[in-house]
Amino acid sequence: MRTRLTWFVAILALVSIGFLMACTAKYSASFNGLVVVPSQAQLAMETFTFDVSNGRISQISNPNGPPTPGLPTAVVLDPAGAFAYVLVAANPDVTGGGVTAIATFPIAPDGKLANSTTYTFNNATVTVGQNTVESVPVVPVAMSMDSAGKLLFVADSATSDNAGNSVPGAISVFSIGSNAVLSEVAGSPFVLPVGGVNLLPQQLQNPCTVQVGCPSPLALAVTPTVYPPLNAYCSGFTPPTTENLYVPDSIGNMLLNYSVSSSGNLTLVPTQTNVGVPTGFLPDGVTVDPCNRFVYVANGLSNAATANSVSAYTICSTLSPQICPTPDFRLLPVNNGLPFPVSPGEGPGPLSMDAYGFYLYVVDAASGLVSQFKISPTSGSLTPLTPPSVAAGVGADSIAIRSDDSWVFVADKTAATLSQYGINLATGNLVAQTPVQTFNYPTGVAVK
Repeated sequence: MRTRLTWFVAILALVSIGFLMACTAKYSASFNGLVVVPSQAQLAMETFTFDVSNGRISQISNPNGPPTPGLPTAVVLDPAGAFAYVLVAANPDVTGGGVTAIATFPIAPDGKLANSTTYTFNNATVTVGQNTVESVPVVPVAMSMDSAGKLLFVADSATSDNAGNSVPGAISVFSIGSNAVLSEVAGSPFVLPVGGVNLLPQQLQNPCTVQVGCPSPLALAVTPTVYPPLNAYCSGFTPPTTENLYVPDSIGNMLLNYSVSSSGNLTLVPTQTNVGVPTGFLPDGVTVDPCNRFVYVANGLSNAATANSVSAYTICSTLSPQICPTPDFRLLPVNNGLPFPVSPGEGPGPLSMDAYGFYLYVVDAASGLVSQFKISPTSGSLTPLTPPSVAAGVGADSIAIRSDDSWVFVADKTAATLSQYGINLATGNLVAQTPVQTFNYPTGVAVK
């Protein structure tokens, strides 16, 4: 820890000097970090390079973006940093109306993005009434990639069929081939369980009612199969070869657990009493511990019991034998199932753990703050840092943390800025840097 602390002090000493020096837009994968940001206003992608030693950041000149083939939202990078994957949606503002798809952008050695290739989604086939079969287009809202870079998971929001009947949300799964070629796996999209029953798309009969509600995911996260080589609790342990996908149902207020086959097929892992474990109201963000110990869910809707809170769960893995004798990746609520308050933040949404699993950072979209917590390595309980939050922007809606635990980025769609923070490795506190201007209405951020 002393070596890491000395390294951080050296970074702070350089930061003040770095921002006084002329910015450079040159990027080298060996020496620089890379930040990728999609813009809805410009319908284009934007890239930035930064010096990992002092955080100095500048835009990479990439004429015309490049453009996105639809209205962009979420973005992820593959583990090698060779491709950016972006969710795009058909929209009248896009030339020709655009397309609802995943756009893959090759990343050149100089950090520039080449034009994209698009991959569309399989439609969900549902049965409504006795004889009517509807092919319902998916509505993608969030995305996550496994740590091996082999599978891409997309959360599809609940929608309606042509007759106006509500249709539940689903998870689309793609296998990733060479050169980022995507192939949707057999059985995808996997429809979320309705009313406590996990049904196949062709089995759905008037699936959603006023009483039951229509399940709809807003986020998802997959367990890692690669552990940090140094500094983390799990460094030196053998990671699992299988993975689980955790999906909050924002309507049913529960966290669903799916086992993932090697081909990407999803199988629901129900609890003894229900299809999932309870969360707070409107769960809209989820993150998984890099050591497969804990899962955290942001509860985006306030009420008397779970106002501005984060629910915490222990994963029954090989690293939690004192709590779970069987490593079957079941979820057990932390803190007797009571959510942890996110104070003074409001409207918590996107959240992420640092690369070593010591700290949790929660974007409080309604108040323009990032709440910060220390994580108990044994219980998973959360303790607010001092101060409990740092300023972001009133439109903050996405967060990304570099894999070496050095820098954090938060995109603000309202102010069109990218907030940047260094992580104090001794305390976990975020140290704010000067925000960077972006294209208008940035809607996601990814960092290499």
